[in-house]
Amino acid sequence: MNLLINDSTDGLFNDSYRKIISDVLNCALDVENIKCNPEISVSVVKNHEIQNLNKKFRNVDSPTDVLSFPMIDFTNKNCLLKENVLLGDIVISIEKAFEQAKNYNHSIEREIGFLTAHGILHLLGYDHIEPADEKIMFDKQNIILLKVGLER
Repeated sequence: MNLLINDSTDGLFNDSYRKIISDVLNCALDVENIKCNPEISVSVVKNHEIQNLNKKFRNVDSPTDVLSFPMIDFTNKNCLLKENVLLGDIVISIEKAFEQAKNYNHSIEREIGFLTAHGILHLLGYDHIEPADEKIMFDKQNIILLKVGLER
């Protein structure tokens, strides 16, 4: 995997969080049996940045925890046969991660792992609009988080 992590959090992001993101992404690709060498960009931002993106791309004028921008269409999985496939971009709000970790009474590491797993599954074509799809996606997230040691 080619991973680019952009940090624009003014010191709220550290190397242990960077490792969690990398570990979760690698685990998700393994769980999903993705054998190509995908490229993924993760931007860790503050609320105002993710709010701007949320407004621009989803017409929702409020901060959110994670956004995913897939670069490939998973209705045609032949794209995964190529090397160096650009899967897409994940944007995580570090401020939302801290807030949600506190609200859910778990560690910030677990929350960053959860948001990363959620983001990569969106890049891999999963969604949670329908209840059946939501169960599949959330079950996958839990498998990934357990495998990297980030259970609740």
